[in-house]
Amino acid sequence: MSDDDKSVLRAPRGMRDFYPDEMAVQNAIFSAWQSAACRHGFLQYDACVVESLDLLKRKAGEEIEKQIYSFQDKSGRDLALRPEMTPTLARMIAAKQGALSFPLKWFAIAQCFRYERTTRGRKREHYQWNLDIVDEQSVSAEAEVIATAVSALSMLGIGSDDAAIHINSRALLADLLDGSGIPRKIHGAVFLALDKLGKLTDAEVSASLESAGLSKENVEAAFRIMRLETLDEARKLLGEETESYRELLSLFSMLSHYKIDAMARFDISVVRGLGYYTGIVFEAFDKAKRLRAIFGGGRYDNLLQDLGGKPMSGVGLGFGDVVIAELLSASGRLNGISPTRDLALGYMEEAQRPASMAAAEQFRRQGRSVDLALRNQKAKAFFSWANKSGFVEAAFIGPEEVLAGEVRVKTLEDRTERSVALPGC
Repeated sequence: MSDDDKSVLRAPRGMRDFYPDEMAVQNAIFSAWQSAACRHGFLQYDACVVESLDLLKRKAGEEIEKQIYSFQDKSGRDLALRPEMTPTLARMIAAKQGALSFPLKWFAIAQCFRYERTTRGRKREHYQWNLDIVDEQSVSAEAEVIATAVSALSMLGIGSDDAAIHINSRALLADLLDGSGIPRKIHGAVFLALDKLGKLTDAEVSASLESAGLSKENVEAAFRIMRLETLDEARKLLGEETESYRELLSLFSMLSHYKIDAMARFDISVVRGLGYYTGIVFEAFDKAKRLRAIFGGGRYDNLLQDLGGKPMSGVGLGFGDVVIAELLSASGRLNGISPTRDLALGYMEEAQRPASMAAAEQFRRQGRSVDLALRNQKAKAFFSWANKSGFVEAAFIGPEEVLAGEVRVKTLEDRTERSVALPGC
């Protein structure tokens, strides 16, 4: 096979194929997401994977085009494969804002695409679970989306020993920066520096701040803020209990009522890179922080207004499939997740096909998953195939079974048998 032939057989760079074994893992993740969302009262929505490029530019600026898969259709319209679901959500809500009932709680499991360098935990396509609560001002919205995400983690076997949720507030950061005499116009540079903590040296961060226009005194003040480790330390630096501080206190209290406070911690370095966040922000990581964020999100106040809708506050959370699959693999929790193969049903001769089809339908009406053989074969070959294919049970119908009016269903793991009456016999 030539190199060209081999390249054709591979998925495009950064994209993935899902064979049945991989699909079983995907389905386990999707099932946890959907179950957790439904248990917490979220309603599911969806939209086309192709979005207007103008919509994405409105939200993220002209530079977004370099990071996504954009194209023109045959009518010359500028379109793109969606890089995230939030702009689409905002568009859908703004389009029917007068008819919808608020506050709304919606979720989606969306495939998203970004043209960027592939690294561990980052592909050019991924599935993302989005949770959004729109038109609720209180931090109960933040508590609810975080609790829902933790519920999904729990269903996948991930708890406080495995992951931690790092929580901060951009409003609190703004209060701290204001109190330290750092002008509002360069708050963004400090936010960016916080986002780079641990990725750059202190000297590099300092140089970046100075180049953004901060004086040496401002840089020192910024580092004092960056070194805060607890919410109590932040309160002392503020000198008073601001609204942003009280909101964080309230959130941590609510998380304790959900009994997930063991997973939650204040972390001044969490700012989230997306510019539309305005209040509390959060990210979840594995305890060792070997991987990228498991999920992240926060409060946004201007997203609907930016798209022409009426102003409404919202809280959103995005939870991708790539990092959680890596965490499940690293912790050994993928063991046992495989395609479910319930019952294999075979037959010896063409004359037994009608009885086998009737038996298969009887089992299916009982809720069983039945793989009926597509052709007749010998019993030895059939049971060998059923064993190798991972079926839980197998049954084989020959002339004797039809005559007796019953078939023996074998449990392949322990070789136990039970007799089941054939329909119409």
